[in-house]
Amino acid sequence: MTFQRARTDEQRSQRRRQILDTAAVMLTEMPVAELTLNALSRRVCLAKANVLRYFESREAVLLELLEAEVADWIAELERETDTVEGTAEERGDRLAALLADSMARRPVLCDLLSSQATVLEHNISTEVAIRHKHTARKSLQNLVALTARHLPELGDEDAAALVESTLLTAIAAWPCSRPPQPLLAAYASDPALAAMRINFTDAVRRTTEVTASGLLARRQPTSEALT
Repeated sequence: MTFQRARTDEQRSQRRRQILDTAAVMLTEMPVAELTLNALSRRVCLAKANVLRYFESREAVLLELLEAEVADWIAELERETDTVEGTAEERGDRLAALLADSMARRPVLCDLLSSQATVLEHNISTEVAIRHKHTARKSLQNLVALTARHLPELGDEDAAALVESTLLTAIAAWPCSRPPQPLLAAYASDPALAAMRINFTDAVRRTTEVTASGLLARRQPTSEALT
């Protein structure tokens, strides 16, 4: 394919979208660690130097994909949020299940999240880092607001703590729940070893449930003192 430089803002936007869409498809076929700039360039039918006209690095591409994945995830959570009824404990358990199940359905999101601090936030400029962190901050605020709607008893500070705990658990649990083939074979060979395998959904749900219960319990004496 002969390269034709994008000359208008619309053409440049289309070219960026083409690169992002191609990378998104590739992440359904391979983990973040295997998506190289060379592979992306070949798939999108552009020279690597031409891809770098639109994104300063592979990590910049993946950070923008992460932002889009998080935005889609939050939109899904908003659509799936049911009426907030029941005791605080019941609502906390429902929220935990909602977060865990929705993340498990989004392997690309989980893979990008688990690579964010160790890979994606490296090899980028300060300008890209600032833009990314502003976007991430807004997404966190939206997640905290959603959590607070489920559990208004927590207040904004503890709702933020619950979101932080859930995300950190997901980031750690995702790679642990996807062991390489030698470990899969080891688990298959011995039930005692198989019990050590991490179940991503269970780990995220359980941690969120316990954290929510603990945060609610810590606030209980204050609530009683006011009555």
